[in-house]
Amino acid sequence: MKNKEQIMTTCWTIQRRHTVIIIVTTEGRLPPKVDIRVVIAVSITVVSFLQYLHGWSRYNEAVKYALTMPKYRNKAMQRAREEGRLNNLKKGKKSKEELKEEEESILMEVVENSLDIRGGYSKPRIIDVLWLRIVLLPYTLLCYIAWLLRWHWKFTIKREEYGDEEKGYLIRKKMGLSSIQWDAMESAQKDVLFSRQLWIEANYREFKQEQEEDMRVKLAQNNKYKAYRRYMKKGGPGQMSFIEDD
Repeated sequence: MKNKEQIMTTCWTIQRRHTVIIIVTTEGRLPPKVDIRVVIAVSITVVSFLQYLHGWSRYNEAVKYALTMPKYRNKAMQRAREEGRLNNLKKGKKSKEELKEEEESILMEVVENSLDIRGGYSKPRIIDVLWLRIVLLPYTLLCYIAWLLRWHWKFTIKREEYGDEEKGYLIRKKMGLSSIQWDAMESAQKDVLFSRQLWIEANYREFKQEQEEDMRVKLAQNNKYKAYRRYMKKGGPGQMSFIEDD
């Protein structure tokens, strides 16, 4: 009996020790606490960095595309020759590939300095990255509220006439264009929109009907669209068809 009690006491001691060891080990493996603010800050920083790099990639892509167009490439070649930049190419110690790369680099630089690329492929600005957008958000909201109050005071209360900037804003909003799309639009096309006085609702409705009618005429003359309409009249995707075995 004494031996049996000794054995039971020893087992209980071992069990308690193991229990303590397991608890300590488990508590030691708890994941460390991470400040969520640090995670958010790092995430925003990474997104801002990638956003800026992507902007430069799109801008360089636009410059390279401009060089494939004879109109811009010839202008760049002419300007580079006038400035004497192509005369500095040393043909003796360089291969044709190296000379070609150096010439393309010079032409790209000329295009960047002479061509104003707008829209989604414009030169990226550091102020447009996510970090600065968040930091400047209170200032942006205040500017927007002040702009709304100014608009209401000038054109609702005082009944003043719209300026060119306000007219352009109204036309852009009626057409559903973003500021980037509006800036990328050619001046000649903007002049047509201004000449039609599209900031006036009645004129814009008339213009929109004309555009829709032109689109219907173009689609009616399109063979693929005609085939699609015949297909839909016959029942579209739900129509039943039979295929005979040979």
